[in-house]
Amino acid sequence: MGKRKKINIVDLGKMEYSEALKIQTRLRDLRVDEKIEDTLLMVEHDPVLTLGSRGKMENILVSEEFLKSNGIEVVQLRRGGDVTYHGPGQIVGYPIVDMKNYDRDLRRFVQNLKQIFIAMLEDEFNIHAEGKEGDHTGVWLGNEKITAIGISVSKMVTMHGFAFNVNTDLNHFKWINPCGFSDKGVTSLEKLMGHSMDMKKMKKLTVEYYCKMFDVDPQEMDVADLMDIMEGTKNDDYQEA
Repeated sequence: MGKRKKINIVDLGKMEYSEALKIQTRLRDLRVDEKIEDTLLMVEHDPVLTLGSRGKMENILVSEEFLKSNGIEVVQLRRGGDVTYHGPGQIVGYPIVDMKNYDRDLRRFVQNLKQIFIAMLEDEFNIHAEGKEGDHTGVWLGNEKITAIGISVSKMVTMHGFAFNVNTDLNHFKWINPCGFSDKGVTSLEKLMGHSMDMKKMKKLTVEYYCKMFDVDPQEMDVADLMDIMEGTKNDDYQEA
């Protein structure tokens, strides 16, 4: 039998998007150089809009003055997709993984990301969701998206990931055409269940289903150790025996 893959699980708590992006970028470089194992970052963001490689500014429906007065940043990214909102009550996950450990099959990897939430919603909440293809990438209930997915790959290592609406303020999606669609909506687990959800428990569930889907062993890592690795102070000790 082959040795099971490991993945570091790091909960960043609540963090500004730009700071988390710096961490992703640094970890990707370390993963490319094989100085860190595959890592899943879990985080909540302050309100922010991100534009993917095909993003159009006209899909942002509020003025620049509104964004500035409310401290809402617009960040241009290299991931796929159009405009996406991130904010409190949303579980965001960033897998920094080497696709050589996943048969170099990005399409299957994205399909499995969708299946995490399809299976979780079905098993835990009796909610029937589905994954869609092409421009509709993500997890949907009818015409309402509950999980957005956007991945980029450089030198076979992934960045970006998924955004799962748990207790998200859905009114904030009125600021945009989510993922570029003016005729489709969004939903959240809170809306579907009729009450607020425990974010700590939902993060734990998300990690459990991620590890089950990809057949990996989770290794919890605290933020301080992650920062040490990023700064190069733990690289020699970190290498797997």
